[in-house]
Amino acid sequence: MRTLKEDNPFVSIVTLNWNGTDVTCEFLESTRNFTYKNYEIIVVDNGSNEDPTARILAGNYPNVKIVKSPVNLGSAGGNNFGMRHSRPDYDFCFQVNNDAEVTPDLIEKCLEPFYMDPTIGVVCPKIRFHHNPTVIQYAGFNKMSMLTGKTTAVGSLEVDNGQHDVSGFTHSAHGCAMMVKREVIDKVGMMAEKYFVYYDESDWSARIIKAGYKIYYQAQGLIFHKESMSMGKASAVKVHFMTRNRILYMRRHASLGQFAVFIGFFGLLTVPKTVLKFAAKKEFKHLKSFIKGITWNLTTSKHSVV
Repeated sequence: MRTLKEDNPFVSIVTLNWNGTDVTCEFLESTRNFTYKNYEIIVVDNGSNEDPTARILAGNYPNVKIVKSPVNLGSAGGNNFGMRHSRPDYDFCFQVNNDAEVTPDLIEKCLEPFYMDPTIGVVCPKIRFHHNPTVIQYAGFNKMSMLTGKTTAVGSLEVDNGQHDVSGFTHSAHGCAMMVKREVIDKVGMMAEKYFVYYDESDWSARIIKAGYKIYYQAQGLIFHKESMSMGKASAVKVHFMTRNRILYMRRHASLGQFAVFIGFFGLLTVPKTVLKFAAKKEFKHLKSFIKGITWNLTTSKHSVV
């Protein structure tokens, strides 16, 4: 078996910018410290109101290419757009959120597991919160519940005292930072753009696992994410996409029996509870978005556009 040092594979890093040039530049600034050098960074401007090109070019960040979509393609479509603009001979695609900051050896640490086990298709590092840097956001994912259509992150909100320092296989990748082998993309295809945002990495992970590959949590890799520890009140837009994509995921990945049980749970428990909650708080825009997320599934095919 060849080694990482012998192969020196080419890594195409894809990150999305949508009206967040300051944050994107902070991410790019952190990449100056990469110790691995055989990479490119594709910055996808995802239909921003202002063109970030001049600001990014002024930073003179290494190995950066900017590609622009005239419209917001969402996280799935935006990442696919970036992959399509990667160098043709890339070996790995590393999708990284622009609101993250990297550590110097992140690329090497994420590449290492691929050289230990050829069945590994995706590697994700440990994720800690940027503004609470000792607190874990992700140390792998627990298995998706086919009753509720939800999952939870291993180690979420725990202070990192080394309790999740053992690497190993996990049930799903995290969209903040996931390195995917080129072979997997060629065989499984890209992300399902129908999701637009939320559940897209869960869907991709499920398809990758069904194709015979494994997803690996690399505890020795570390990235810091600027997402808040406290999510606060969800926006109406988030309610819509989380609702519709939760159901879409189950339509695409549950067996008939599992889906029947999920629909019973969702209809008898989730719907009345959610309707009462939004009505009691007079959050009628959220309620409308919730209902819209459900009805979208009644009129839209479950099959992917990718």
